[in-house]
Amino acid sequence: MATTDTAAALGTLSTRRRFSNGGMTVLVYLAFLIAVIPLVWLTVTVITRGIDRFMVDANGEANFNLDFLQQSMRGVFGGMPEGGILHAIWGTLLITIAATVISVPIGLLTSIYLVEYGKGWLKKAVTFFVDVMTGIPSIVAGLFAYAVFALIIGPGTKTGMVGAVALSVLMIPVVVRSSEEMLRLVPNELREASYALGVPKWLTILKVVLRTAIAGITTGVTLAIARVIGETAPLLIAVGVADSMNFNLFDGRMMSLPVYIVSEWRKGVQPCNDPGIPCVGEITEYRAWAAALVLILIVMALNLIARLISRYFSPKTGR
Repeated sequence: MATTDTAAALGTLSTRRRFSNGGMTVLVYLAFLIAVIPLVWLTVTVITRGIDRFMVDANGEANFNLDFLQQSMRGVFGGMPEGGILHAIWGTLLITIAATVISVPIGLLTSIYLVEYGKGWLKKAVTFFVDVMTGIPSIVAGLFAYAVFALIIGPGTKTGMVGAVALSVLMIPVVVRSSEEMLRLVPNELREASYALGVPKWLTILKVVLRTAIAGITTGVTLAIARVIGETAPLLIAVGVADSMNFNLFDGRMMSLPVYIVSEWRKGVQPCNDPGIPCVGEITEYRAWAAALVLILIVMALNLIARLISRYFSPKTGR
């Protein structure tokens, strides 16, 4: 009788576990669908609306071309069908590269200190401030960079370097956190083996630790770049708006893709103003969506590069 009761209880417990497992599986798939729907919707919307600008040439005729990527907005007014984002692409690349040059050495050296040298209250203080910097709004970074250069150079200073400093404030904590995690993953046995051979600590970090973690560090840096390349608020404050090419980070305003999108959208309804050109719709809206499409493609490319670096350059392990 006891055996029968035990078997019945086990059968009830097994049924309950299968039911719970099935219910949780359904919830997981449902959460996945809820998360994917907005992503797919956003991607499809940007592609369908952004591709329209590439389907109209300078004469307003339906013809696929890449003129939008080869022209700036210099001399383009109102609803003229000409104009492109070449100056914004160059501005985005130059400002982001400058921000990377500033952020990577500072972030990497900070992470090395936290993992290899840090101890006591100073390590706790650095960790605390890095956590605080991770959560600050991007517009605060723009205000900070603008205020610093206003004190050093003068009020109203808006250049590409000011924008690079603003983006570096946002990049540094991301680089610190990602590099710190990668350095902690390096086995202590490698460090101890190097010390046993008489190699000093600084050379061990340079030749052993960093070489082992270089793939993860590079991936973290690439993701940090993808994180800040689409920032708008700090660049609006620190760099401003321009309609022509500017390759000098230290002189004059520069355009970036996020700011270009905002500036075109703020122009409002401006249909093509030449009755002889068969242009359909609002040309400013076309430009904004096309620039958004290019920006998303750049971010996707950066994420793909990060994945490839992580896959092909990480240390190979085996049994």
